Formats: sequence, structure tokens, C-alpha cells
Amino acid sequence: MRFIEEIVVDEFLPTFRSMLAEELRERGFTQREVADALGISQSAVSKYAHGEVSRNEEFLEDERVQNLVERIAEGLSTGDMTPVQALVETEVLIRRLEEGDLLATIHEREMPALAEYDGALSVHDPDSTLRTAERVRSSVRRGLRALTNASGFAGLIPNVGSNLAECLPDADGIEDVAAIPGRIFDVKGQATVPGDPEFGVSEHVASVLLSAREAGRDVRGAVNICHDDDVVASLEAAGYDAVEFDPDAPTDPIVHALEGRDDLTDTFVLYQRGAYGIEAITYVLGPDAPTVARAVRGLLTE
Repeated sequence: MRFIEEIVVDEFLPTFRSMLAEELRERGFTQREVADALGISQSAVSKYAHGEVSRNEEFLEDERVQNLVERIAEGLSTGDMTPVQALVETEVLIRRLEEGDLLATIHEREMPALAEYDGALSVHDPDSTLRTAERVRSSVRRGLRALTNASGFAGLIPNVGSNLAECLPDADGIEDVAAIPGRIFDVKGQATVPGDPEFGVSEHVASVLLSAREAGRDVRGAVNICHDDDVVASLEAAGYDAVEFDPDAPTDPIVHALEGRDDLTDTFVLYQRGAYGIEAITYVLGPDAPTVARAVRGLLTE
């Protein structure tokens, strides 16, 4: 009797880890950094490097395994992917390979009696909440890097600070929106980011994003920057529709301004000119965090 988990441990994981170790080394990781990233010992990394670990050719040649190895190596090297997300993505692939796929085929080959049974037990949901949440956080990181790497972004940060946010596909509350805890501030001409994206840490930008969704706009990303007429004009010149709203409106001002506006571009601009005790602010909303970040970055390359 041989369990499919034994094939995962004895054949898939050594092959996968050795492939990932090679990719990380090619991206400049030291042996110690590879060991830390994979959660294994340096001696194990050394064995992978010297070909002392047996590898399964079927996994080596599988395009899905190759693509995942490359994607995880890239994500870990840039910081876009956390070890948690890497683990989740790998688990998803393993479960898919178990369910009537390559791992199941190998299992049947070693346990011929299994071939007479149809179907497979779903032991892992590839659309899990954890996987979706990690992808959203990763998306915010990518957008954040686009902003903070752009020269001059600090000059667009309002006094209240900026934030970059992205929500889950079915978001209905602030806890479903990932953003930067404590906001992004201009510290001596540098955009300062206090922490990694988290869910439920933004009331300001998250509430604007959720109100736009309530008004029927299919948006998941939002960022706020300072306001002046030139900023709005530049965004409009770049092809983004702009809508002004009244922050003192008696009902939700975002919903009031956007209801019935089915003519807006997918990425668009909201702005208010300020009121008593309220700073004038411009918001860019769109499909995800990297998209709205690129729109803001475009202001800095004109």
C-alpha cells in the first residue's frame, strides 16, 4: 500500500525544491538565503546544487511545475510573494496534480487497483480565501513598488497621507480591503511606507473604494493623492475620466456622484476641492492596485 502523499514527499518535493533552489541561485540568492526561503538546511541546498538528490523526470518536464517554479522564484526575489503565498500556490498545484492528473497517474501506476475507481476526493480548494487574500496583498505590493520607485511621488502625497488599496472580489466591508497600515507619508522628500499590506487597516481610501463599488463601478483598486486642477487636468489628458464630488453632501457623496455614470473609463478619477476641516484630495480608482499606481506614476513622467 502506497499513499499518494508518499509520492509527493519522496518524488515531487525533492524535484520541486531542487528546481526552485536552482532558480533562486540564478537570481543571486546565497546558499543561506535559498535555505531560509525554502525552509530547509544549507546541507540540503548543497545536495541540490551538486545533483545528489534524485529527481523525477515527469515533474521536471511538466510545464505547470516549471511555470510555478519560475513564478515563485521571481516573487520571492522581488518581494511580491511571501513564503505563505508560495506555500499556498504550491499546495494548489499539488492538489490539482493529485486529482486525476500527473500525481494520480503515478499513483495508479504504483497501485494498479486504483485504476478501477473513477473520480477523486477534493482535498484542497484552489479558490480558497487564503489564496485570494494573498494574491490581493501581492498585487498591492506590486502597485506600491511602482509608486515608491517613481521619482517625485512624495510630492503627490497629501497632508493626510496616501494609501494604496485593493479589495477582494466580493468585498462588502473595510475588512475585505488590503492597504498600507498607517498610510504612506512624505518624510523629507521620501515616500515612507510603515508596513506590509494588511486587511482592514484603511478607513479613508477603503471607504471611497467601497462606495464606488456600491454605486455600481467594477473597481478593486484605489489610491489617493494631493489635489490641484493641474493634477486632474493631467489625468484627464492621459485618458481618464474625472468626476468631482461634494464631501459635504448629505448622503454618501461618492455614491451620489457616480450613480448612473455608466460612461466612465475603467480607470477613472474622483476628486473634491476640500471643505471646512477637509483637505482637497484626488483619488484614482481602477481594476487593481498596480493599474491605479501606473496612472499616478504617469503624472511623474510627463
